Formats: sequence, C-alpha cells, structure tokens
Amino acid sequence: MAGEEKIFKYKLDFYYQSALIYLLTLIVYGGIRGNFVEAEFKYVLNDPLLYVISFFVLMSFVSLLLNMARNRRLIITHDAVIFKHHWDERRIAVQEIEWMHIGREAGVQTSGRFQVILIKLNDKRRAYRIRVGRYEREKELVQEMQSIASRVPRRKRRVWRRPRITDR
Repeated sequence: MAGEEKIFKYKLDFYYQSALIYLLTLIVYGGIRGNFVEAEFKYVLNDPLLYVISFFVLMSFVSLLLNMARNRRLIITHDAVIFKHHWDERRIAVQEIEWMHIGREAGVQTSGRFQVILIKLNDKRRAYRIRVGRYEREKELVQEMQSIASRVPRRKRRVWRRPRITDR
C-alpha cells in the first residue's frame, strides 16, 4: 500500500447544469419573444433582457471551460494528501497534520453524514477544507481519509464557558 495512490477527480456537474440551463433559458426566451410577441426575430435583438441572459450563458460556458482546463484532482497516498490541478500541486505530508476532522459542516444543509474534511497543519493558521460532495467516488474518499485520520490526532473540542459574574 506504500506506493499506491488514489485519484479523485473534481466534479463538473454543477458547471454543466448551469451552462445548459442558461442556454435553454436563452433559447426559450428568444423563441417566445421572437415568435409570439414581436413576430420578427430582428426586434428581439434589441431586447436588453436578451443581452443579460446572453451574458450569463457566456460566463457559465467560460467558467465550465476554465474548470475543465484546470483539471482539479485530489490524490491520496499512504503518506500524503495532494491537491493537484493543471498548473500546480500542493502536497500535505501526514506528519505535518496537527489534527483532522471528518464530519458535517454546521452551516450547510445537504444530505449525507460526511460532508466536510478539515485538515489543520502544524505551521498554518487556517485549516484546509475538503468538501466531499465535490469529488467523484465520495464514499471511497471518506474511507481513505478515515484511514489517514486514524494516524493523526483528532480536533480538540472548544469549551464555551459563560463568564463568571464576580461584581455583586
């Protein structure tokens, strides 16, 4: 298992869906506006709402293409977690991990017991946050992260105390 690495690709479903929904909205709006309201398509081209919808279509396809070109992946080996994309790679050795938490995210309402993985490094102020639902093969990803989490300390719970009132 020392040389084995597991690769989890970043899902692009959201980008595909948003681009197609915006494109479908543009086609339906242009068709309805051109056929039923104006009776000629050349008047539709002067409609400012058509330009706004076209802008959203263009931006959604640009973001889809950029994310496809970025090609984000999460690579898990026996001794490291690697965040990799087309232009860069960030490697986190298991020895550098101060604590690790696998569980739910408080502010997010999605289904599933495991939604987020927090990795706090010894020399970093902020923790790395991996949202499990954004990667392919979610269950396998959680299993691999649990095997790494078993080798590192757990997060210490914060104790919230009410301040004592001593001025009476």
